[in-house]
Amino acid sequence: MKNLVNKLFASRYWWVLLLVMLMAINFLASVFHSRADLTKEKRYTLSKATNELLNNLDDKVQIDVFLKGDFPSGFQKLANSASDFLQLMKDRNSSKISYRFISPKEEIVSGVKYGDSLVSLGASPINLTVQLKEGQQQNYIFPAALIHYKGQQQLVNLYGGSNRIISQNEINEAEALLEYQFVSVLNKMISDKKPSVAYTIGNGQPQDARTYDLQQTLQQDYRFYLFNINTQPVIPDDLNALIIVKPSLQFSEEEKLKLDQYIMRGGKLICFIDNLFAEPDSLAFKPETVAYDRNLNLTDMFFRYGARINTDLVMDLQCEAIPFVVGRNNSGQPQQEFLHWNYYPLFQPGNNHPVNRNLGLIGSRFVNSVDTINVPGISKTILLSSSPSSRTISTPALISLNENRNAPEDDKFKKANIPVAMLLEGKFTSLFRNRVSKATMDSLAANKTPFLPSSQDNKIIIVADGDIVLNDLVSMDGPGSPPVPIPMGWNKFTYFAYEQQNENGKYFIPVANRQFLQNCLEYLVANPAIIETRNKNIVLRLLDSTKVKEQKATWQFINIALPVLLVILFGFIYQQIRKRRYAA
Repeated sequence: MKNLVNKLFASRYWWVLLLVMLMAINFLASVFHSRADLTKEKRYTLSKATNELLNNLDDKVQIDVFLKGDFPSGFQKLANSASDFLQLMKDRNSSKISYRFISPKEEIVSGVKYGDSLVSLGASPINLTVQLKEGQQQNYIFPAALIHYKGQQQLVNLYGGSNRIISQNEINEAEALLEYQFVSVLNKMISDKKPSVAYTIGNGQPQDARTYDLQQTLQQDYRFYLFNINTQPVIPDDLNALIIVKPSLQFSEEEKLKLDQYIMRGGKLICFIDNLFAEPDSLAFKPETVAYDRNLNLTDMFFRYGARINTDLVMDLQCEAIPFVVGRNNSGQPQQEFLHWNYYPLFQPGNNHPVNRNLGLIGSRFVNSVDTINVPGISKTILLSSSPSSRTISTPALISLNENRNAPEDDKFKKANIPVAMLLEGKFTSLFRNRVSKATMDSLAANKTPFLPSSQDNKIIIVADGDIVLNDLVSMDGPGSPPVPIPMGWNKFTYFAYEQQNENGKYFIPVANRQFLQNCLEYLVANPAIIETRNKNIVLRLLDSTKVKEQKATWQFINIALPVLLVILFGFIYQQIRKRRYAA
């Protein structure tokens, strides 16, 4: 064999063999793809749920990504990461997955651009100043994609950060959520039947325009119903989840029994409860009001499940700003100034669970705190909590607009991480265990829902604020014009939630109330393996700027000069060896 190889390379046609081998290797490489993911966070590895979803596709999927053009480095990095992920999907099922990158400026048909179509679908463009060779240029970036499947299309948002300031951390979080964003939308498009979600009425829950955004959000992904718990004899089992939002009337024992048995049969419950009556409308007529207990009669039920909503109010220095009259001008007209209102906390999710991972701020109003109760078999996860500069005040609580005439005393805001939203998981015990009469048992049996003293593994989410999922109304065209709803959580005075200040001036951070609601419901009723893809974390490994400055010359020598010197040294040694070998 050795002699044969020597003869081949000694002949004049050895390069032909080399060319044939090279072509064979390239052909095999084009047919068979394989890679080894050596990253610690498995950045280039698809989850089991994603692999199963892609393997079971029964039609072609076309993905259009609108991250093509002259972008800042952050969005260029996001585009590269999206390309890498989509290539992973294509490698998994190349016959069904195809993708392309498109500029939003390209035209679909004559005169109609992709960007205009994306806005109509709900995409939010980001207006950034891009530095080009010709100078600065305003550029609208659409960090979004469209998935086409079986004649339908769905928008995928690839970036959920602020429109006014682009940070490396936000880009990094967007990269970590790429798999979840694509797979969750694709899973909804493939599913034959949407989960059903009911909004309870009958106990004073809002049914007006304040629920517009909530209804629009849920109708996109779920079969949405209104359900009167007062008049219906039983909550049907085919309801995947039940939502209770800001009730104002007391629940009867009969209604609580319906809720309790729905949970015992495996139904999912999510509650947005205001335990105290404290409304901004009360302050519109007089400068102060007293917050008092609504007496909803739900405390014992939540207590049995492992949580308690307290009759107090959470105040936080991290809060929204609203206008206050601070004086009058020379003409006697009132002068308004935006001041922070500590009763409107802004919660920064703790990234400790798929529900609250990689979310922005959550806007709220007049929030109660939540305590955990030691109930065997029930695990508790805090989904939202206050900032390190917060406090609670007990009922009866006097709320006065005069509080903002002076800056709050920081020494009173020393509490940290006061829980306001809780996830309960486990096997729940019925509140009515050993308390149900024979007549009630017979009535339940007649409705084919026999009484159950406990549940199998189940989930409940309790949030101590109803305003988190309600929206405000504003008159966009000035006083007298009809009011229109704005997204849930938005401050109607600024159309955003939180104003920040840095060296470049003011900017606004949009809130994530809608995404929080969607994550809660998805965790309760959707495929748990898909929601787990939100747990993927890409570690942002930044260079130590101090070491970079100190060791700059050393690393420049190692990366630039040393390779050249090694090549020269190798060439010198090789020539010396040749001289000695062929000297005679």
